[in-house]
Amino acid sequence: MGRIVAATGACAVGAGDNREMTQDELKALVGQAAIAYVQPGSIVGVGTGSTVNHFIDALAAMPVRVAGAVSSSVQSTERLNKHGIPVLEASDVAGLGVYVDGADEIDGQGCMIKGGGAALTREKIVADLAQKFVCIADESKKVAVLGRFPLPVEVIQMAVPQVMRRFEAMGGQPAVRANVLTDNGHPIVDVRGLSITDPAALEREINQWPGVVCVGIFARHRADVCLLGTATGVQTIAYDKG
Repeated sequence: MGRIVAATGACAVGAGDNREMTQDELKALVGQAAIAYVQPGSIVGVGTGSTVNHFIDALAAMPVRVAGAVSSSVQSTERLNKHGIPVLEASDVAGLGVYVDGADEIDGQGCMIKGGGAALTREKIVADLAQKFVCIADESKKVAVLGRFPLPVEVIQMAVPQVMRRFEAMGGQPAVRANVLTDNGHPIVDVRGLSITDPAALEREINQWPGVVCVGIFARHRADVCLLGTATGVQTIAYDKG
């Protein structure tokens, strides 16, 4: 199970009063807190989503900037470019010290569901380059068992009906995400009704299905640390990978 190794009060990091913070303010807090894991002058892995946008803004405000970033999506690349942060291709680097990204859900072992922003495949590729995965999220994303959030699966178009039948056979309710193609040009199948009690095993199984490009279970690439925005500030949760 993850253990809380630090907690920073909201007022101490800039809330300025004792009112309940908005979800966007919590996202800004964890985005800023993630800067502590970034070495100035290094190349950092950058994920995708509204929480990561706050992290990118915080990167741009560092007194000594990073040398560059490897981005997981066109959206993040555009924001990094806007701030003048060089964006490198994943093929240009052999490894990264840290990858910072959000999650749609995260459990007590640091396993996640990701892909709500349709960038799951590229996110997993960049995460694989990194020595440490830092998840930034608000407390609504913390769950006991993954599956309340629909599981995204990137699928080659030809295989969509087959993949959907497989999920139906295991009790899931799959649906193609309307009017969405990934940056790789593939559709997303979102699967509701799953209770993912063994994320690693289900990730391995789905990855073997013909036509699946990537499943949004991050168990093999689970978080090392989660910076969780709560009503009382940022909790730092570390996960034992031994």
